Amino acid sequence: MDCVQPHATDTALAAPDNVPPAEAAAPATGGPAPSPRFPAGPRWVCDPAAAFTRAALTARLLGTRFSWRTTPVGLRLWFWLGPALAAVLAGVLRFVRLGQPTSLVFDETYYVKDAYSYLQSGYERNWAEKANELFNQGIFTGLEGTAEYVVHPPVGKWMIAFGMWLFGADSTFGWRFTAALVGTLSVFILALIAQKMFRSTTLGVLAGLLYAVDGHAIVQSRTSLLDIFVMFFALLGFGAVLMDRDDGRRRLAARLSALAGADGRVPGRDLLYGPWLGIRWWRLAAGIALGLCIGTKWSGLFFLAAFGLMSVLWDMSARRIAGIRHWVVAAVWKDGLLAFVSMVPVAAATYLASWSGWFLSKDAYDRNWAAENPAGAWGWVPDSLRSLWHYHSTALNFHTGLSSDHPYKANAWSWLVMGRPTSYYVENYENGDGGCGVDKCTAAITSLGNPLIWWAGTLALLFLVGVWITQRDWRAGAILCGFAAGFVPWLFYPERTIFFFYAIAYEPFMILAVVLVLGMVLGRPGDPPWRKQQGALFAGLFVVLAVALSAYFYPLWSAEIITQDYWRQHMWLPSWI
Repeated sequence: MDCVQPHATDTALAAPDNVPPAEAAAPATGGPAPSPRFPAGPRWVCDPAAAFTRAALTARLLGTRFSWRTTPVGLRLWFWLGPALAAVLAGVLRFVRLGQPTSLVFDETYYVKDAYSYLQSGYERNWAEKANELFNQGIFTGLEGTAEYVVHPPVGKWMIAFGMWLFGADSTFGWRFTAALVGTLSVFILALIAQKMFRSTTLGVLAGLLYAVDGHAIVQSRTSLLDIFVMFFALLGFGAVLMDRDDGRRRLAARLSALAGADGRVPGRDLLYGPWLGIRWWRLAAGIALGLCIGTKWSGLFFLAAFGLMSVLWDMSARRIAGIRHWVVAAVWKDGLLAFVSMVPVAAATYLASWSGWFLSKDAYDRNWAAENPAGAWGWVPDSLRSLWHYHSTALNFHTGLSSDHPYKANAWSWLVMGRPTSYYVENYENGDGGCGVDKCTAAITSLGNPLIWWAGTLALLFLVGVWITQRDWRAGAILCGFAAGFVPWLFYPERTIFFFYAIAYEPFMILAVVLVLGMVLGRPGDPPWRKQQGALFAGLFVVLAVALSAYFYPLWSAEIITQDYWRQHMWLPSWI
């Protein structure tokens, strides 16, 4: 007999993979199709002679898949159109009035001026006193000839410099262009990732929509700080690792079935460890993306470690499901070593390449440190690398020892409930000033997220811990892995000065958590109509309320002039003021 359609479960960061989209019909094996709510457990019966055919292996490893060629044209169109429409909405919310306010905002005072310095010399230079006032007027005479000591890598500042190069260094729109661009692209990418993970166009569009309208993401996209770029490259790295997961399983199915030959049986020795899978190109892409992430802020290292480990655990699970006997050793030996080589050295090379401006300079900060400090036992290391190492060691000491007080300092635990959002900009107006028609008005930019999305997101993440443990759902594990990489490291620095806006790095994974739970609420194709109607009603109300709240809070995210009474109405918690 042929293999019965399997419902395979993975170990570690994995679980049932063959979860069709909410629109899919029940599988041919009978009964309701598995769904994001209750994935089916392992149940299959297979003729040993057919167990290692390519079709059987693909079904076990990848589950039920719907061919792109046989999918109706309308559904294929919405696969791209849905995420694109979410990105268009995101672009409107991010680009309209992007040049307001017409002055440096919060930490733009560092990064925008550094970006201008990059355009002039390829590295950071010092600025004279009161340089901000001149810079806001488009006067750049405050740039001095001496190198400046900075503690963040170059990638994010080069990204900002790109917008200034396009639109002019005196354009506030140009200062913020690249942040708005990657913020908009992130919505599109997240929607595609959600479609792939949940196999549902509807859930993909919901992920894009929620991310498009969230205030924290909007504010980060409308100001030129570095963290929006950390998030963007981490999201690209996650997407590449996700693509590699399917690519690796397809390769395993193809190569193991080839070993089976015409009789459909794999020689016993080949089942001990399984085949090599070759160079995994998506892992190389992930290495480049995560190298750029680290090249923006060193916190990207945690994403590299987390996603690399997650990728190897997925390979362990795949080899176990395929029937490899020593699947742990095989995954470490035949997958893990190549995964390390594909990601870590590639990320390191990408990171070093981002310092090209520093390497090519003659007088950047610490550029000549090695020439002034003999190496001794390390004399074989090029002076440029020794100088860069010294630079990094001093920057690390700065980061770990940073404990100065700040009015918007926020412990990482408080991020989960938005306990202390950061105020980027506040300008008060009297009656008649700037269009103010009452006694007192305010224009503010506050990195306050949509309360419904953020509070529901925290609950969804906690819920997914249980889903991962009880259902072994690989999607829940992947989401939690991304969240942990962006959140958990900050718990080890309770005394360090950190801010809520750092949380943008893990926000896409919080959105995915909300959408996965909404998928469970929507139900599965085999549920009775009343059940699906109730789920659609609840999910629909959630989305409508989230969009309405975003419209209500949007003036506080975009520096619109509002009455002070209206501003106070938005301060739901005393710590938000």
